[in-house]
Amino acid sequence: MIEKHIIQPQKGAAFEIKKGSLLTVIDPKGGQVSDMVLFNSEHIKEKISSGKTMDFEESILITKDNYLWSNRSNKMMRILADTNGRNDFLLAPCSPETFKIMYDYEGYHPSCFENLYKNLEQFNIEKDDIPNAFNIFMNVVFDNQGKLSVLPPTSVAGDYIQFEALQNLIVGLTACSAEDSNGGTFKPIEFCIDTKPDV
Repeated sequence: MIEKHIIQPQKGAAFEIKKGSLLTVIDPKGGQVSDMVLFNSEHIKEKISSGKTMDFEESILITKDNYLWSNRSNKMMRILADTNGRNDFLLAPCSPETFKIMYDYEGYHPSCFENLYKNLEQFNIEKDDIPNAFNIFMNVVFDNQGKLSVLPPTSVAGDYIQFEALQNLIVGLTACSAEDSNGGTFKPIEFCIDTKPDV
């Protein structure tokens, strides 16, 4: 059975998927980032780890055939397909502080951090539990001095990334709220969950 869902611009979602299920995250209009965090639904202290993933996969560019690892050094997901091939695991989810410190923005601004923790509250996951997200379609580059730059995503309409769950998982997912990450515009993100009959 395949379930299809839409995350509206600058919003988020949280849901459970079973081991063996397939999760496909789609950029329906192109140029939109999606932040994703993972928790083991049976032990929520176990969560996705950027450090462990880049360490064990020996790369900062995580894409098809790579695994996403947990803070307990367990595989959480395998990437089965990635039509864009550009994702980020260096930068934290944008937060209210991001817009004050980096954008000099006053007043309220939607953020991935808020969208993640508010949607994950139903699973007893708190603000301080939110790890660095796997930033799907995000285009982060750095120069030979290590200076980071966030460029517009290279994803085009219909690009997708597909994961296989290797644990029973709680997933937090957003349609990113940061102007720089999305080339100055905000668009929806779609996701599909394919639960195999034998799962």
